[in-house]
Amino acid sequence: MQPLSIALGNYGLTRPLKDGIVSAGRLKLEYVEVEPITAAMRRMCRGLEFDICEMAFTTYVCARAIGKPFTAIPVFVTRNFHHWAIFINVKSGIRTPKDLEGRAVGVNRGYTVTTGLWARGVLQSEYGVDLDQVRWVPTDDEHVLEFAAPGNVDYSQRGKPMRELLLSGVVDAAIGEIGVQHPDVQPLFPNAREESFAYYRRTGIYPINHGVVIKDSILRQAPWVAAELYRAFEAAKAGYLTNLEASAALSSWDKAAVANAAVVGDPFPFGIEPNRKALEAITQFAFDQKMVPRKLTVEELFALPA
Repeated sequence: MQPLSIALGNYGLTRPLKDGIVSAGRLKLEYVEVEPITAAMRRMCRGLEFDICEMAFTTYVCARAIGKPFTAIPVFVTRNFHHWAIFINVKSGIRTPKDLEGRAVGVNRGYTVTTGLWARGVLQSEYGVDLDQVRWVPTDDEHVLEFAAPGNVDYSQRGKPMRELLLSGVVDAAIGEIGVQHPDVQPLFPNAREESFAYYRRTGIYPINHGVVIKDSILRQAPWVAAELYRAFEAAKAGYLTNLEASAALSSWDKAAVANAAVVGDPFPFGIEPNRKALEAITQFAFDQKMVPRKLTVEELFALPA
């Protein structure tokens, strides 16, 4: 088999593979550096530019629903909780999640970004927010070009900085990395970490952010690639977790993994069954938020049954 092009972000979890510390087995991988990695996801969705690509999981669900020719393996290279990602302009008068109804809420980048899906899903399922009563204001379009947004998504502010929109009052609140440090902007949940861990203890849901997809033409030619790639990621994860325990210099991703591990155990569980609650939630939230025409089953998302 010819070398396979792969676009993958630079995290502690992926470094053992990218640096050649662990073997990819029978696979010959040619790493393509794309910064930020979200740009690679867009290129994969629109032009199928890579044989293997890291993929925001909500983007993948949307792509899968319309038949984009790539399929995931049950490997999840980034994940975290998202209570932290909801911010308010204190001058808006918003005090509780229900106060978001009737308001304009910015979404960093597209409506279908995974952080947005998880944050809205929590607002709806845990706090009773009627998502249809919120005007969602993304600052970019979607990776899946064919995506048709519901009527309460307003793209009129595309290209504008979230900082400007939030501080000016164009939006009353915002979701995602907003780039604002200002006394007028505060988190909706001041104790976001405790809220997140309480959510996990109630529901068993540990949110998934990014997965890994393989072009369907590769899987038709060599179905074994899925299992071989899965094994390679398992080896990379084992090396990463071992080094994480011994490392004194931790990135923000590493610190989140350590904090999460104290509550969830394995901070990067792979496979379908260990992630079923999160996968059922993400597919349900995608349907509830009108991203897909039906709730996809967990099994139809993956090239591996494991």
